Amino acid sequence: MSELFDAVDALVASRSALPPAPERKRLRVAHGLTLDDVAAALKVRRATVSGWESAKKPVEPRGPEREAYAHLLARLARLYPASPAARPPAAPVPAEPQPLPDPATPAATTASGNTPPAPAPAAAAPRPERTAGASSASSAPRRPGGKKGARPAAAPADGTDPRFENGPLAVVDAGDGQVRAYCTGGLVLEVPARSMPALVEWTLKEARLGQPRLSASGRDADPLLVLTETALKRYGLPVALTEEERLAGRIPQEHKVVQQLARAEWKLTKRGFGPWARIYRPAKGPDRQCVQLCIPSWNALDARHWGAAGQLPPAQLARVLGVYASRVTTPRGSTAVTGLELMTALHPATRASEPDAHGRRHAEHNPGSLGKDPVDCAPCEAPDGHPLLKDLPRFAVRGPAEKLFEEAYDWARPLTDAECLRRNLVGIDVNMAFAAGANGLTVGLGAPTHVRNPAFDPKLPGSWLVDLSHVDLSRVKAGKEWVELDASLLPSPFTPQGERPQGPAWYATPTVAYAVELGYEVRPLEAWVRHENGRYLDGWYHRLRDAYLATMADLGVHADLAPADFLTAMDACRSRDPELAIVVSAIKATVKGGLGKLRERPRGEGWRPGEPWRALARPTWRPDIRAAVISRTRTNLHRKIVKHAAFTGQYPVAVLSDCVVYAADGPSPLDFLPHREGRPLPGGFRLGVNPGLVKWEGTQSVLWGEGLRERFDAPDLNLARYIKDGTVTDAQAGKRGGR
Repeated sequence: MSELFDAVDALVASRSALPPAPERKRLRVAHGLTLDDVAAALKVRRATVSGWESAKKPVEPRGPEREAYAHLLARLARLYPASPAARPPAAPVPAEPQPLPDPATPAATTASGNTPPAPAPAAAAPRPERTAGASSASSAPRRPGGKKGARPAAAPADGTDPRFENGPLAVVDAGDGQVRAYCTGGLVLEVPARSMPALVEWTLKEARLGQPRLSASGRDADPLLVLTETALKRYGLPVALTEEERLAGRIPQEHKVVQQLARAEWKLTKRGFGPWARIYRPAKGPDRQCVQLCIPSWNALDARHWGAAGQLPPAQLARVLGVYASRVTTPRGSTAVTGLELMTALHPATRASEPDAHGRRHAEHNPGSLGKDPVDCAPCEAPDGHPLLKDLPRFAVRGPAEKLFEEAYDWARPLTDAECLRRNLVGIDVNMAFAAGANGLTVGLGAPTHVRNPAFDPKLPGSWLVDLSHVDLSRVKAGKEWVELDASLLPSPFTPQGERPQGPAWYATPTVAYAVELGYEVRPLEAWVRHENGRYLDGWYHRLRDAYLATMADLGVHADLAPADFLTAMDACRSRDPELAIVVSAIKATVKGGLGKLRERPRGEGWRPGEPWRALARPTWRPDIRAAVISRTRTNLHRKIVKHAAFTGQYPVAVLSDCVVYAADGPSPLDFLPHREGRPLPGGFRLGVNPGLVKWEGTQSVLWGEGLRERFDAPDLNLARYIKDGTVTDAQAGKRGGR
């Protein structure tokens, strides 16, 4: 009888009532949950949860997932009930943040100094649609008649947090003597503050700036103020740093603005008042009082990653940073710092425990995170100068059997006679290669364990001392078949320089696993393995991938384009919207910089070899994770090179990081990338915008390449470094040398 009742319960649960798709998303966002959080809890794919929330054509969950999903939504609805004003049918909620308005349409200021209404909802940023008077009293945009509007009675129905209704950031400018804050979506706020302490107070109490947490266990992003040169003058700050201040990274503690903040009981972090200053008061309970400053004229926006963003007008700069903030996260420093902060924002070290006997919650370890305490790396993973190596002789040089050296490719070879008869050298570049290498990668979360003569386990992250010199690339396993190759024309997958290893060396797990995949036996001598592990970078990858694809789609490059159409779209994408092109560059820099921060080296401050440096105190100082990502990225690239060589007989001329150069008769990648019945080679190079697919990097003539090598007397000069525009200076070639 109980089985019958269970069957009836399951039948009823399979038809559990669910709210409309926009309400589902509102409830998820209101609680700070990401699509990945819900997917992990319900044990479904991320795309499945996204389909359940699709405003255009929602997919209804089925089976036991429907019952669990309905239970989740019911609990969230009790926590975040919809206001009466939000219950009527609302406009469809976009599945992902939409592009911000064209910089030509921000709210302009009238001759009387008042700000007209905010743009129409069609051009608004991804936040609640509201009237021009949606902000607080002193900062509310004025109507043309000068009367300030009233705040809406209820939060919008799209799930946007009303605490941050004006967006994540504002660009503060005082160009015409009146201080204004240019927010995302074209909104302009009047700023009454006349001093830096008053500006911080206004930001926290009236500006309604900030960004909701990316994880239920995380914290909301602090509001970001970007100060233009005119704003710096208005608040008593220098427009540019002196050489001494630039080297120190901050203005002196005795500066009058720093003293003003101190008198108002505001504090600065250890890095002081620099290009990315953080002003705060110690938190009291759940209330956090902190404002982040960004000062472009102090080189806060590095031109290598942000291009000319620092020279943009306020409204356009707000657009660029706003798109980045809505799709990645609010910038918290350089792109490298932001990339690292994004990891911890998605996987906070702690979470709230279940209530104890007294109903109190406590901070406990958040499973899947790196924890709140740093862990020591293995000796082989330690960079030179690390405290673990303080007993080594001062000028000791560690070899491959003592040091893990997983780096990106820098390999080149002379052209064969047949390749010299071809017309062109064509470079292809892997999109978001290191992000793709992080996708689905299992990395260590805790401290390493030392073992001797272990059996290799490809699922166990760690560092392995193993001899791979017996792996012969002239005969390897590609899938289920053995293929014959010309090993002299291939880089080795086991060293960054592409040279065949000469004996035992330390490798990360993906490198050793690739040797097994090629069909060869491995016998590690010892290893440092991490039994506590997980796919820590998955959420980070998904966030950055989605940001990249959404921005490229705004530039006219979509994921479903045919190869020829993709090349055409890529050729002109940056000229379509130079500001969004800046966002693309910043997203890419966030990937590489964030991974680089996992192995940050000393940065002056009187450091001496053998002493600890500041970065070692972070739980996110994890050189083993960086090594694993680079290892997987390099072996992924080598796998495609082998597939291509086995199918076409073509071999790369040069490889640099994620760029590969081939000799071809035509100038386009379509002239040498193979297709089967109109489809790309499975497992090989494929043109497209998705991470892991390739795009055209550049084309030069074979005569150009041979002339360059003859000019610098370097037969193996890495032509991939110069293939994009073909220009190279004597200083560059002399510094780089051959490889």
